Amino acid sequence: QVQLVESGGGLVQAGGSLRLSCAASLRTFDRYAMGWFRQAPGKEREFVAAISWSGSSTYYASSVKGRFTISRDNAKNTVYLQTNSLKPEDTAVYYCAAGSLSYSSSNYGSWGQGTQVTVSS
Repeated sequence: QVQLVESGGGLVQAGGSLRLSCAASLRTFDRYAMGWFRQAPGKEREFVAAISWSGSSTYYASSVKGRFTISRDNAKNTVYLQTNSLKPEDTAVYYCAAGSLSYSSSNYGSWGQGTQVTVSS
């Protein structure tokens, strides 16, 4: 089982940026697709972005496309989510996950504990 630890969340004003990181404790990290999901209070967990094991393919939710960028460094066993032009509606707990490249959370078998992102207006 992969252990995932997110970091980089915090409080930021609208229009600001944060860089989220997710460190994986797994020697075969580069065999897994990685995804970022988020969950706002009272809402279901939703897909944000995903990246293939090689980094050659990326996918984004329409709500973040053009503002967020997912990337990975397999040498560091780390996946990143650069979030720019943040909006109050981006406020949520952000989770990283390891599994098969997909928009669906059911295709990811390992999850981190989450990091809080709060965007003030």
